[in-house]
Amino acid sequence: PRQRGRYMGYFGAVFGLSSILGPLLGGFLTQHVSWRWIFYINVPIGIAALVTVGIVLHVPVKKMSHKIDWLGTALLSVGVVGLILLTTWGGTTYAWTSAIILITGIVSVLLLVAFCYVETKVAEPIIPLGLFHNRTFAAGSLVGFTIGLTLFGAVIYLPLYLQVVHGASPTVSGLELLPVIGGMLITFILSGQLVSRTGRYKIFPIVGSAILTVGLLLLTHLGPTTSFAYASLGMFVIGLGIGLVMQVIVVAIQNAVPHDQLGTATATATFFRTIGGAFGVAILGAVFSARLLANLTKGTSAAVAKRISTAVADANPSQIHHLPAAERILVIGSFSHALQDVFIVAAPFAVLAFAFSWLMKEIPLQSVAHTSLAPDSAEDILAEEVPGL
Repeated sequence: PRQRGRYMGYFGAVFGLSSILGPLLGGFLTQHVSWRWIFYINVPIGIAALVTVGIVLHVPVKKMSHKIDWLGTALLSVGVVGLILLTTWGGTTYAWTSAIILITGIVSVLLLVAFCYVETKVAEPIIPLGLFHNRTFAAGSLVGFTIGLTLFGAVIYLPLYLQVVHGASPTVSGLELLPVIGGMLITFILSGQLVSRTGRYKIFPIVGSAILTVGLLLLTHLGPTTSFAYASLGMFVIGLGIGLVMQVIVVAIQNAVPHDQLGTATATATFFRTIGGAFGVAILGAVFSARLLANLTKGTSAAVAKRISTAVADANPSQIHHLPAAERILVIGSFSHALQDVFIVAAPFAVLAFAFSWLMKEIPLQSVAHTSLAPDSAEDILAEEVPGL
């Protein structure tokens, strides 16, 4: 665990780099080839990854008999998908009080309650509920969820902002996201090195979520006349914050659980971060669509507003820039105000991540590879060895 911080920093840097190279390559393919190639291109990349893993990854294999939690997997999957559909449809496709929204919500909650019950009965649950008795795991999962929500829910609109407001091409808008990756690279590597050297990790998600909040607040001022330098500053600050949180949380969780639950705890923490991103896209997407339509309606008729908002929702900046001058100015202004609302809504989630970070119990990183101690026993022993823990 003491060395994982450094390696997680490297992994995080690769993750951050790929997060920017993906949109950049996707924008280039969309602009110069076809949008279908953003899917085709993953086939050779996937094959290369498969071959690489098969050749160079040599993990000791210990064959054991397992019972797959099919029922728990099904209940969790359908329940989570239902909640994502709820946040996606609510207030846009269907009214919040409509029958389909209410039924979707009730069924999703019942499925997740049933999932929790099943997990207490099966021999090998997909998510052992006992893990949540571990304060570091529970708090780390909450931090991961809220960080995923703000990162994927808010930052996803930055390329569209650069295209609609600044007139950047899809390829150029990908390049203009480099301040985000620059910030990530710095703090991913720096935090990894510091965690490995000091054996301490709690301070990083606390500081990182605070910096992320500042970055989101900076982006609430994006507008039609905002310079790219100011937008770059906000993106860079967000990257700095993300780099201090993302991978450190994984190290903290891995250090806090027994070795036989290491894989489950890591996968569950990643699951919460990913689901947070899915909810973020749905929730903040609903906020963006609703505010955009409301802003457009103030300046034109409902029919014209709906036509223009459809062009924006379809992420078609070229169609927007071919609108008459008056409508184009209205769209850019309405788009900017709607995006400001997205960042305003996202900022409190970053504040929640900041609060959850304080709940983590810091256990000095172990210098041995494996431990069979239960989490509480490990903490008690370390508390005796490290005064003031």
